[in-house]
Amino acid sequence: QEHFVESGGGLVQPGGSLRLSCVPSGFILDYYAIGWFRQAPGKEREGIACISSYSVDGRRVYADSVKGRFTISRDNVQNTVYLQMRSMKPEDTAVYYCATTRGTACSGSYFDSGRTMDYWGKGTLVTVSS
Repeated sequence: QEHFVESGGGLVQPGGSLRLSCVPSGFILDYYAIGWFRQAPGKEREGIACISSYSVDGRRVYADSVKGRFTISRDNVQNTVYLQMRSMKPEDTAVYYCATTRGTACSGSYFDSGRTMDYWGKGTLVTVSS
């Protein structure tokens, strides 16, 4: 069962931008910290961004590979988490997923392969190519 629906993926040229959306199925996003993961062809899944619940501090944390280019945000009215991606590179090509441990704070588990995540979506494909 997928607990999130991701959307917004597609083909973008190097240097371009794309915004992904993550909508939960049957629960309120702000209860939990939410992370974005990605898996490139032939590579292990990696965590790239996390936003804590506002009940903690709403803190945002990024992997070095996307810091300064990607922004994670939350819209509690829309019950949606976004990933704004800018200055995109071919190495950003991957399937992108959102996930949560159902805890409230971002932790190191959001920046490994995601093996401790409880809820996942089925992902959205992003291709960066000219």
